[in-house]
Amino acid sequence: MPSQSPTDEVRSAFRQAADLDGSMQERLELFADTMRRQHPDSAAIVDRFVGRLSEHDAGAAAPQSGDAMPPFALPDENGQIVSLTDLLQSGPAIVTFHRGHWCPYCRISMSTLAQAQPEIQRRGARMVAIVPETARYARTMKEQSSARFPVLLDIDNGYAMSLNLAVWIDGEMKDMMSALGRALPEYQGNDTWMLPIPATFVVGRDARITARFVDPDYRKRMAVDHLLAALAP
Repeated sequence: MPSQSPTDEVRSAFRQAADLDGSMQERLELFADTMRRQHPDSAAIVDRFVGRLSEHDAGAAAPQSGDAMPPFALPDENGQIVSLTDLLQSGPAIVTFHRGHWCPYCRISMSTLAQAQPEIQRRGARMVAIVPETARYARTMKEQSSARFPVLLDIDNGYAMSLNLAVWIDGEMKDMMSALGRALPEYQGNDTWMLPIPATFVVGRDARITARFVDPDYRKRMAVDHLLAALAP
């Protein structure tokens, strides 16, 4: 039997993690552990990149619980403008940041959130995802995750920068991503090689943040249970 190519191995590992009957973190950890076994050199590059971000407290200056969530008005994947004010008219809002359609961890996170959307709606909340990609790739991400919530376009990471969430991709991490064909200039429509730190903000109707999750290690995301708990009356 012919051996799998590295790309096929990643796809197989992603499918196994995405299909796991478990929590978001269990799915993410399964994929991360598989990558460590199959591609230890690449995993080490990621560890060093995440370590550098952590050393410089990346994301620490992002809005905190109790702060007012900075307003936004961004186009969705179909060009319709969605604002924070609009989202909060009927209840609380969940605002999530993702790196892009090409990121397996983001796709696992998005699909898990899509599965939780009926319960989120039952609690009166609305949810959006924000990505630094053009509409074509935002639509791809929405379709891949079977999401029914808007995917908003933060072109040039403008909103992420205003929240102190944007980070530069440089050095060996950029080289690795380029070798894997993860062409950020094509996906984002610019050559800045910048990404948001994946983050989740639960925002009350008064526009105050009631819960947040910001971690420069993009292999980790806010647990759905914690998100739902933050929506409790």
